Amino acid sequence: MTFDNKAADHVLTTDREFMDALRNDLRAADYSGSTVTAILDSAEHSVRRSQRVPAQRRLDARRASGERANADVLIELFIVGNALPAHEVAAVFSRLGIENAVRHGLLSQARPTEHSLEGSLEDSLVSAAVDLVPFSWTDAHGTVDWLIASDHGELSRRGPLPDDFVLGVGGATRTLAGLMLPRPVESLLDIGTGCGVLAMLASRYVQRVVATDLSHRALAFAAFNIALNLPDADNIELRHGSLFDPVAGELFDRIVSNPPFVITPRSADVPSYEYRDGGMVGDGLIRAVATGVARHLRDDGVAQLLGNWEYRLGEDNLRQVEQWFLDEGCSAWAIERERQSCDLYAETWIRDGGHLPHTQEFDRLYNSWVRDFEEREVVSIGFGYLVVRPAPGEIRMETVSGALGENALGLGVAIQASLEAASAIEKLSEEDVCALKLITATDVTEHRHYLPGEDDPAIIQLIQGGGFGRTINADTALAACVGACDGELSVGAIASALADLLDANPYELRRVLVSRLRELVRDGFLHIAFTG
Repeated sequence: MTFDNKAADHVLTTDREFMDALRNDLRAADYSGSTVTAILDSAEHSVRRSQRVPAQRRLDARRASGERANADVLIELFIVGNALPAHEVAAVFSRLGIENAVRHGLLSQARPTEHSLEGSLEDSLVSAAVDLVPFSWTDAHGTVDWLIASDHGELSRRGPLPDDFVLGVGGATRTLAGLMLPRPVESLLDIGTGCGVLAMLASRYVQRVVATDLSHRALAFAAFNIALNLPDADNIELRHGSLFDPVAGELFDRIVSNPPFVITPRSADVPSYEYRDGGMVGDGLIRAVATGVARHLRDDGVAQLLGNWEYRLGEDNLRQVEQWFLDEGCSAWAIERERQSCDLYAETWIRDGGHLPHTQEFDRLYNSWVRDFEEREVVSIGFGYLVVRPAPGEIRMETVSGALGENALGLGVAIQASLEAASAIEKLSEEDVCALKLITATDVTEHRHYLPGEDDPAIIQLIQGGGFGRTINADTALAACVGACDGELSVGAIASALADLLDANPYELRRVLVSRLRELVRDGFLHIAFTG
């Protein structure tokens, strides 16, 4: 790991001896994702919703029954956020030493005593100075079980967030981790790395990872997390700076970013958090990132981003996002997963900042957010994913509603397959497509809906069980064609047979089927068997 951060010393140390001792103590306590699940049992679900009472009751019951172990102490300290007697915590950190943990920012003295920090802490209470929580992840490259440090979250903080707050592994981070393409490449850029998780995941299959962030504090946490979990990693470089400034003139095979995309009023009386607010009006930050990545990608490179975008009066589709890439001259794929009303969006992010509803401060902030949207004629906000490639090509806008397929945590595999399939199929002429032999994906099912008393279906749907879980409407010809795609007959042969069966114009039917089959191959409903 390469890291040059002048502000690093105010967060946590990455001293090798300190990290080795900490790592050994945590392992000895068996502080891991599986252990936390086993100890908290059903209360773990409450923790994920930032409800501490069920977890505390579970830990109290274990203490009363004599089951309390060192892992219980760490859960109460780092996850629940309680202050504990120093002697109890010291027993867990026997190698590191509690004084050392306090001196270097892992723990803090919760109640002043007559002892100095360099002296005995036995009669004091100590608390966690940061969150240190398990993070488990499984993808195409295996399973990791790490411990990730960040600032105190909602559960352990119990109050509003500071402006320089560093988020741990949130839902957006997990979403982008699942979307990341699994194919190994030489270089990857992680813009806005935060606590460093995406860069760490990528380092397992990318030769060189550059992770940037505007926040010195975030980079210090990222450095700590890398040192704790990947002590021998030498392929991650952390750089300070805004957006593309730290990589001016450089090209990468892959770019990923969970940028600070939250649309916050640009008003002095509204808090601006480094981890989520980009400092630009409206969706200007995500537009700047989305349209800037193409200039830092190699010819066959791919960028993947999360983002929010605004809908103004009169806009009812993704046309405004499409225009970003038309102006830039690159190819893109936008996938909208959700659209929120302005009032719900405001409520969500004000609560995320630690402000509780029905308080004077919440109401004041709520009014500022809604007024900002009204003044700019914003009526709703979309959330989704962007895939960008530098070469001119298809600009695809898609809305995927409802539940994702069974492989939701592995959508990167589906995206990779879609990009490769699209690249292969878009180069083929109509005659070339007719020469293909296709196979229907094993997760595709057909649903037919009939009106009472009718012999012919009113609606035929093809439903994808994995990937993005798409549902498409099909006519009789397309459904029959997909049903016949078993790798035995060519598309042309199937189309000719259907034309005879349906008494249709063979040339027109073939043209329509080829167009729809291109989409189905691209979206994973069909796979190319071979040509011939």
